[in-house]
Amino acid sequence: MLQRFFKGLSYAFTGLSLAWREESNFKIEVVCAVLAIALGATVQLSAVEFALVAIAIGIVLAAEAFNTALEELCDKLETDHDPRTARIKDLAAAAVLIAAAAALAVGLFIFIPHL
Repeated sequence: MLQRFFKGLSYAFTGLSLAWREESNFKIEVVCAVLAIALGATVQLSAVEFALVAIAIGIVLAAEAFNTALEELCDKLETDHDPRTARIKDLAAAAVLIAAAAALAVGLFIFIPHL
């Protein structure tokens, strides 16, 4: 059972590595996350505030990973341009945008009072 856990963890780290190497948006989001954490440490966020920032960061990065996975799947299944495939990709991208906008709102609510 423990061996299966570590095998699954290995797959997850491979996915993170792929996202980092191949997705510029993922890199930008990670840089923003690091900056948010650094700013949070600088202004001494409370544990609850840090938790909310961490949740927001996690949701954005997870949404980006899901978006990338869905795009890869669509590209594998449909090599020619297909309007329905384009809609699927657009909707997945919209999910990332929604997550990022919500994270920005969380950041503004938390950081503005400290600044």
